[in-house]
Amino acid sequence: MHTSLILTVIGDDRPGLVETLAQLITAHRGNWLESSMAQLAGKFAGIVKIHVPAEELESLCRDLETQSALRVVAQAAPAEPIAREGARLKLSLVGQDRLGIVREVTAVLARHGVNIEELATRTESAPMSGEMLFHATATLLAAPGVEPRAVQDDLEQISHELMVDIALSDHP
Repeated sequence: MHTSLILTVIGDDRPGLVETLAQLITAHRGNWLESSMAQLAGKFAGIVKIHVPAEELESLCRDLETQSALRVVAQAAPAEPIAREGARLKLSLVGQDRLGIVREVTAVLARHGVNIEELATRTESAPMSGEMLFHATATLLAAPGVEPRAVQDDLEQISHELMVDIALSDHP
């Protein structure tokens, strides 16, 4: 019998962190299934889904806790993925950076019953003016009946400085 785990990991970025984690999982006969990882501001963080034999679970968790280079938190994963219905949307947003922009955007999404499945944000200097621009891209799942145009209209009401593009995605 296997147990599914979700591992969240964070540590100071350096070569070999993922290899160390992979070695530990393999040493406990675990199987690395899915992951999303990134480096940001000198830190390395990620989330990993694994399967591990039930008899290895306790020793794997003990070994993960003793890692000095990575802080790892293990949580049981649901046996079956949660099936969600709705339309997949892709959000692209660019605007002048300011305090509270993520809160404003996520409030609109929540009000419309839109779930954020993946979110990436960054700031960069505008080419001509040098002002800071905020960029966001997101993969979203809209509840059945949500009108993408209504979501876009509400996002555009946040500020006339935002350029928002939202469209149905072809991805399943």
